[in-house]
Amino acid sequence: MWCEPFGSKIDRTNSAKMRLSYSTLGRWWCVVAVTVSLIVTNVGADEHNHMYEDHEEVVLWMNTVGPYHNRQETYAYFSLPFCVGAKQSINHYHETMSEALQGVELEFSGYDIDFKDDISPTEICMVDLTEEKHKAFIYAVKNQYWYQMYIDDLPIWGVVGKEEDKKYYIYTHKKFDISYNGKQIVDVTLTPERKELLRVGAKIKFTYEVNWKPSSVKFEDRFDKYLDPNFFQHRIHWFSIFNSFMMVIFLVGLVSMILMRTLRKDYARYSKDEEADDMERDLGDEYGWKQIHGDVFRPASNVMLFSALIGAGYQLTSVVLCVITFAILGELYTERGSMLSTTIFVYAATSPINGYFGGSLYARMGGKQWIKQMLMSAFIVPALVCGTAFFINFIAIYYHASRAIPFGTMVAVTCICIFVILPLTLIGTIVGRNLDGQPDYPCRVNAVPRPIPEKKWFMEPAVIILLGGVLPFGSIFIEMYFIFTSFWAYKIYYVYGFMLLVFLILIIVTVCVTIVCTYFLLNAEDYRWQWTSFMSAASTSIYVYMYSFYYFFFKTKMYGLFQTAFYFGYMALFSGALGIICGSGVLRYKSLCAKDIFQCKD
Repeated sequence: MWCEPFGSKIDRTNSAKMRLSYSTLGRWWCVVAVTVSLIVTNVGADEHNHMYEDHEEVVLWMNTVGPYHNRQETYAYFSLPFCVGAKQSINHYHETMSEALQGVELEFSGYDIDFKDDISPTEICMVDLTEEKHKAFIYAVKNQYWYQMYIDDLPIWGVVGKEEDKKYYIYTHKKFDISYNGKQIVDVTLTPERKELLRVGAKIKFTYEVNWKPSSVKFEDRFDKYLDPNFFQHRIHWFSIFNSFMMVIFLVGLVSMILMRTLRKDYARYSKDEEADDMERDLGDEYGWKQIHGDVFRPASNVMLFSALIGAGYQLTSVVLCVITFAILGELYTERGSMLSTTIFVYAATSPINGYFGGSLYARMGGKQWIKQMLMSAFIVPALVCGTAFFINFIAIYYHASRAIPFGTMVAVTCICIFVILPLTLIGTIVGRNLDGQPDYPCRVNAVPRPIPEKKWFMEPAVIILLGGVLPFGSIFIEMYFIFTSFWAYKIYYVYGFMLLVFLILIIVTVCVTIVCTYFLLNAEDYRWQWTSFMSAASTSIYVYMYSFYYFFFKTKMYGLFQTAFYFGYMALFSGALGIICGSGVLRYKSLCAKDIFQCKD
């Protein structure tokens, strides 16, 4: 049985073999059953530990199929009228939550493959090409459909067919060349062969063969063939980092000049004014940032949202640093779904950071509804992510794509938010409110807000916000291209050391730019610095999202409603998360307006 790429999924299982359900809950029960069976039968070698004995079963998993230019638009492999091999059972199966979120649709191929046993060309099945099946294959060939498979967690890609002289051909033979080193598989190569013309009424015989050969490649180096050092040129990375480093030096020098030279002059003038008597000081022309000392510590507008964003930003910054470090040390890109699993785990584990910084800031600003603030802080990022994913999921369900998130996975994510993230955020909030929640401002806040004088157009908060994101975006511009290409094209990103350097440079540049923007705003006697500081740094996300439009139209060949919604939806999430990270990079409330700057005599 079969269905078209946009048709409904089917259950191809047999009562005599293990049910490979499309539901994630069914797969989880399958994991439990397989684990028990492994313990009972004392089976110790399989794709879990990557160790095989001679003549032991090697499982070929069919994953997904989809158009080459729309990498994220994938469908179950058997949504095309391919057929299953003769083998009716397997002895192990597994799938993680992160794989379900990424649209992995592992299905047993039915191919009989044993370790070190060569297989001559063997028939898989015979397909009668009815009109419907003919249309399905024609559609796949026209749209350059590729499929993905796995052997021992090594990905394999193959093309469905090709078009020649306005005729459509399908490859009917799969040739697997598998290399081994000792008891471990170190390389798999697939060669599609034997083109056959697609015509209604034809009988197409699908075949496969397996050739084993020894190899000197070490197991830990087997993933190197999938990397593309020519694309991720180290020279380009070092050049971009050098340019960004020079920008850091310039900005640090600029900030130092402002803090050491300009402020020193201001201090000298204000100290001279303090030597005068009260009448002279009252009649003097005090101006600049010193004049707003009674309003600069005024709480930000919408303090609940502000503190929630700051707390979420600190958490996301911690997540990025931890995940990059784990990727460098553990090479997470070599394991299917491990990057997303690590991100989910680290995000949940760092929830106390969110609660601590968000809760303490909210308390210092005089917030009273700390439970509502804690809830907002805990769920603001998960709500944005789940809301976007929920919207895209409707489109994926309409297309019957493998990217449609199963209901069981949604329940699992919800449970993580309620039973892990929320309690940890609550703990962090309580600790933050008690240890760092008391306001200790050096100046008393005026009862009546001071009028904000008119200023030049380029000193307006909106202009400062838009200009503030230019330099941070310039420091990460080149790295964004590599990150985009690794996610939206067939490239595997592995240079996480460069990513860490670029991220650290981004933090330094953002902090320097924020200090400069805040000084200019305060010097214009505008005390509304909190949101301006946050948004001037967060505006980096605006330029990243604008760049994503350029990348979509000029660097990709994506098409269709599904891929367009998927691309711009998740790029909006990525840009928003980056904006929150950059915005939280501003100095903390009491450290930015430090006591040694605003020394007051109330």
